[in-house]
Amino acid sequence: MISDIDDTKAPLLDHLIELRRRLLWCVATLLVCFFACLYFARPIFAVLVQPLLAAGQGKLIYTDVFEAFFAEVKVAFFAALMISFPVLATQIWRFVAPGMYAKEKRAFLPFLLMTPFFFAGGAAFAYFLAMPWALKFLLGYQGEIGGVSQEALPGVGNYLTFVTRFLFGFGVAFLMPVLLMVLERAGVVTREQLAGSRRYALVGSAAVAAVLTPPDAISMLMMLVPLYGLYEFAILSIRLTHWRAARRSKPSASAAALPTDVGDEEARTSVGPETPPGGGRVGGSGPI
Repeated sequence: MISDIDDTKAPLLDHLIELRRRLLWCVATLLVCFFACLYFARPIFAVLVQPLLAAGQGKLIYTDVFEAFFAEVKVAFFAALMISFPVLATQIWRFVAPGMYAKEKRAFLPFLLMTPFFFAGGAAFAYFLAMPWALKFLLGYQGEIGGVSQEALPGVGNYLTFVTRFLFGFGVAFLMPVLLMVLERAGVVTREQLAGSRRYALVGSAAVAAVLTPPDAISMLMMLVPLYGLYEFAILSIRLTHWRAARRSKPSASAAALPTDVGDEEARTSVGPETPPGGGRVGGSGPI
């Protein structure tokens, strides 16, 4: 049961102590996940290089002495952020939730729960579909150019930056329905405004796809189409939410009006106390 906001006002020092406690939980969780992922950094990186192998490139190089080591550190930190995100989001929610009304909690909590699933869906889309296409395009420049052999030798650090950019970019981009639905619940935008801004959403999706993907038409379309599809999905979800709310309000209104109708009917039928047998005389019809 989500309780309403407390009427008491906590001192500033109590808020700072609570913030410190939540931050310590976040840092401790992140550190534990980081050291655990650092131990498995090579197997994790082996998973990340599979799209490169699928594109036909079986070699990575590093020209700096510390590049391979820092690449494993980045892999561990990247994986730790992904794994510890539910705990981090929970700690943020527990710090913010006491200052919210019950209606606001019910409005925002479902979107907070949906965030990891949408982010994971975007990262999976990038890993299994977008990255292989992009790597095939980028590695297609190898070959003979004017009698000179051109060969791709991607570095460990450069490839890791490429992978994290794709995974985080697509993951954050797939959070657009959650963001739009939160803004609609907060009253910042309306469904009519979103429906009337489709052309601007299409241009914005194209701009995001142009920034986050390589400069080829296929990679851009592979991000443009899902982005705009998610925009339409957000509008449809908001419409369904309003439709369900309207259906729930109708039975409530009918139930609220029912006791009044029953009371009116009783008032019309019951004129007074029931007349006893014998015309109102207590002893019956004979003489007293």
